[in-house]
Amino acid sequence: MSQKQQPVINDLFIGGEWRAGSSGERFPVVDPADGSIITQFAVATERDCLDAVAAAEEAAPAWAATAPRARAEMLRGAFEILTRERDQLAEIMVRENGKAWGDALAEAGYATEFFRWFAEEAVRVPGEYRLSPGGDKHIIVTRQPIGVSLLITPWNFPAAMAARKLAPALAAGCTTVLKPASETPLTAAYVVDVLRRAGVPAGVVNLVTPVPTGPAVTAMLEHGAIRKLSFTGSTEVGRVLLTQAAGPIINTSMELGGNAPLIVLAGADLKVAVEGAMAAKMRNGGSACTSANRLYVHRSLHDAFVDGLRARLSAMVTGPGLDHASDLGALVSQKERDKVAALVETAVAEGAQIELGGQKPDGTGAFYPPTLLTNVEHGSTITRTEIFGPVATVIAFDDVDDAVRMANDTEYGLIAYVFGEEGDAMRVAARIDAGMVGVNRGVISDPAAPFGGVKQSGLGREGGTDGILEYL
Repeated sequence: MSQKQQPVINDLFIGGEWRAGSSGERFPVVDPADGSIITQFAVATERDCLDAVAAAEEAAPAWAATAPRARAEMLRGAFEILTRERDQLAEIMVRENGKAWGDALAEAGYATEFFRWFAEEAVRVPGEYRLSPGGDKHIIVTRQPIGVSLLITPWNFPAAMAARKLAPALAAGCTTVLKPASETPLTAAYVVDVLRRAGVPAGVVNLVTPVPTGPAVTAMLEHGAIRKLSFTGSTEVGRVLLTQAAGPIINTSMELGGNAPLIVLAGADLKVAVEGAMAAKMRNGGSACTSANRLYVHRSLHDAFVDGLRARLSAMVTGPGLDHASDLGALVSQKERDKVAALVETAVAEGAQIELGGQKPDGTGAFYPPTLLTNVEHGSTITRTEIFGPVATVIAFDDVDDAVRMANDTEYGLIAYVFGEEGDAMRVAARIDAGMVGVNRGVISDPAAPFGGVKQSGLGREGGTDGILEYL
């Protein structure tokens, strides 16, 4: 791929048409690698957002009545377009998000697979036909589209999160309003345009970018037509949205914050554990709700694990994502970079030792180096905060029960990782309070697997055979 900049779409999409916001105002989309402004994106007013809900409501009956095979073919068409244009999608993500080229390519492929998976699920919506226990009747259960769906996505995986919501909603026969993060609207606009090109009818997919977000989202939830809210983001915002959804009794799916533990047992293969930790911690530069936040390592392996992880982190090349040699790109903004830096400073003040990194670099760009902290105390600030950056914290343990206790000592429960001999690792995995556990692997996300958490990490599941049921 050349580094020629791809054309970008910077308007709202309402009722099948690209249009500027009714106020005429726009907001800057910034490249975090150098601080330059890529483009000015249209601000959606409250009126624009309500127009998008009305367009989705008008299109809903016809889309729900569209044959599952026809819906599937459109999703398959989106998959084929995205497969051909993988580099274009990756470049847009690099430019507005800052992530490394390899991470962007991986996300483009991951996002694309959701359209293939749910193209197949669209024609396999289950039902039931059975005799009642009393034998006096037959029970027939069918599933119908839940209705107009408001989809709110974050900045860290702008393509994958949009695809993970749009694909099952459309497969189920729901019309949608997509509200992406204001940091990364260009990726969302690109995905929406792919669906337009794949033949999805006017009004079925709408895109709005309100600034500020809160009042417009509230207005959409109170409109009366919204029957589903799917949100990926922080637990704090999730609580607010759940409260707002309670009034009109809107069905909700919430994929919220995480504080993932990674446990390395005494019998673990050290090489596998180090490579798994690299994947679990450094994927997307650590800006992932699935990122391993707390690395609990058995004392017998602690020093060797730290040495191995330090060597791997030291070899990472930090730089702009469009430089394909970079392993670690910029964080999405200077604000996010400064949050990470402040966490490291607090950790050091609380007794942590810097083994690698830990210093904000000079110059432009929201970069932060790969950082490794040891002598971290369980319960310290950094172990109770979702880091969302390239910072690994290692904590030694002696007893497996203590490791499990520390792993579960959090309000979150999205994902965890366990490395060790298979039987031991599986037994420990069963004791972890998390919606998902990776055993001897650092990445487990797959469109064919249900994704979601327990406790304050969310409600419902995305992906797998469960994903389409959230919209039925």
